[in-house]
Amino acid sequence: MFENQPIRKTRLCVVGLGHWGRNHVRNFHLLDQLYAICDSSSSVLSTFQRTYPQARLFQSFRDVLSDPDIEAVVLATPAGAHHRMAMGALSAGKHVLVEKPLALSWHEGVEMVEEARRHGLVLMVGHLLRYHPAVLRMQELISGGTLGRIEYIYSNRLSLGKIRREENALWSFAPHDISLILALTGQFPIQVTATGGAYLQPNVADVTLSTLLFENGTRAHIFVSWLHPYKEQRLVVVGEKAMLVFEDTRPDHKLLLYDKRIEMVEGQLVAGKTQSMPVDFNDEEPLRQECTHFLECLASGREPLTPGEEGVHVLQVLQACQRSLQLNGEPVQMDSTRTQRISVL
Repeated sequence: MFENQPIRKTRLCVVGLGHWGRNHVRNFHLLDQLYAICDSSSSVLSTFQRTYPQARLFQSFRDVLSDPDIEAVVLATPAGAHHRMAMGALSAGKHVLVEKPLALSWHEGVEMVEEARRHGLVLMVGHLLRYHPAVLRMQELISGGTLGRIEYIYSNRLSLGKIRREENALWSFAPHDISLILALTGQFPIQVTATGGAYLQPNVADVTLSTLLFENGTRAHIFVSWLHPYKEQRLVVVGEKAMLVFEDTRPDHKLLLYDKRIEMVEGQLVAGKTQSMPVDFNDEEPLRQECTHFLECLASGREPLTPGEEGVHVLQVLQACQRSLQLNGEPVQMDSTRTQRISVL
């Protein structure tokens, strides 16, 4: 999937040094590509300076944009700032890797894609699961016909904590799952529904259940919550011939392949006892894969695995789910040709 070619030196700046930004800093440093870091907090910058003394420090994003030496920025900032900051970086001639979600509306996402095209720059969105070695192995098995036609997918992303105020659990957790489901099915849904509940803050859903219907009859559901007693990250793909289970929170055997034996016995459908088989994959850190891929795309000029356009498709599904959520589960019809039209049934 990835070329792993020698990476040329890129003058790159990581913007936002919070929980996820520090992981980007660590990875780009290990890849010998960290040129600068930016955060509005001087105390945070001082802390990072002790660990990464070679990195230039910026407290103002405006100064990052005006520095002609910086070629690319990584935006690990709050989602509400993604559109403004990415547009500023692209108009300043800098490549952009932006964390999920790409923006807070598909309209903003389209503007970002168009700005990147206008300047001939790379715009990539950090849908991390697409770079997970287990997921890449799943895609190989599916494309090779091991599962047969995909019938059903469900994804649970559950935990206790990391409660946000600026976005609900759907927008915080589900972008990765939506991106993955679109990739595994190779389709865009024709209809979505979503329900949920807000228990800690008014109008900020803590729990949501979204269902996606695809034109060929495949269905998927995404259950997300930050009010769950234990952490669970489980993806199940049910095919006509076999089933895959990816459970990232397991200490081992994270990816299992199950046989699917349904037999007719005396006129009744009977499910036989399933057998599971661990599926091997390499243990490369997904974020390292993502960071390396971004650098390879800058060097080669090729399109990323998760370009801005893919981020727009995910935003379309997210917004449709959000609309259904606000309508208490009313189905929202989508355009399966991937145009930007969303309407209520």
